[in-house]
Amino acid sequence: MMSLGLTATVFLAEVISAVITGSLALLVDAGHMLTDMSVLVASTITAVLMQRKPDSKRTWGWARLEVLTAAVGALILLLVGIYALVEAGMRLFGGAADEISDVRLLLFMGVLGLAANVGSIFILASQSEDNMNMKAAFLEVMNDALGSVAVIVSAIVLICTGWVALTPWPAASSRC
Repeated sequence: MMSLGLTATVFLAEVISAVITGSLALLVDAGHMLTDMSVLVASTITAVLMQRKPDSKRTWGWARLEVLTAAVGALILLLVGIYALVEAGMRLFGGAADEISDVRLLLFMGVLGLAANVGSIFILASQSEDNMNMKAAFLEVMNDALGSVAVIVSAIVLICTGWVALTPWPAASSRC
């Protein structure tokens, strides 16, 4: 539950920051955070339900729920990835990109997201071998940490070089 609270807090901060900055990187990272929250909630519920005994109606008990929950988590992550690709393409080739209004806020949110992900990694590491869904939640948070690193890298590149080919928006005018 600590991991869920941490993830939810950073999710809200990233959504607000994505709106303020216009950053697709932050928006996609927030999407990953939303996926993390969904997987964490589903994994917890699944772990509780799987402890129920089989009965005449459910001869396998709730064991199938583990596979279904993992599949739904993977589907949600796939949809977030497809959205990110479509939105990035529209921004790169459609000419509808807005300038990032505050690159330093983008950098701060990337660092905050990475710190939250590292915290969640430590929280979930001991439970990652309990069942398939806890392992999926752990791996999802690991994946999201990489998304936070991408936000940090894109912000640093924007601040230092203004290299717009790396990012799907016009560069801010500041330099290192």
